[in-house]
Amino acid sequence: MEKLTDGQIETALNSVPEWSEVGGEIQRTYQFADFNESMGFVNKIAKIAEDLQHHPDVLIRYNKVTLTLTTHDAGGITEKDFDLARKIDALLVTSKN
Repeated sequence: MEKLTDGQIETALNSVPEWSEVGGEIQRTYQFADFNESMGFVNKIAKIAEDLQHHPDVLIRYNKVTLTLTTHDAGGITEKDFDLARKIDALLVTSKN
């Protein structure tokens, strides 16, 4: 998988509007009611990440979960990162319906 250009990253960020580019990675913070909801979300992400063999950096702070994605093998952001970001965002849409 090839590293995206700055222009491609900017365009791809439109498909995941809550995510932002930070230092050569994409990142988003999710907020939940409490720690249990945060952990439940992280457990759902683990299944998706394992299926894709693409694992986010995860920071949990009580009711907030910050995810950071980059493709280490490519040395930066790739379409693989945006694919995972979209799948993670879809979890929230699915759980609300």
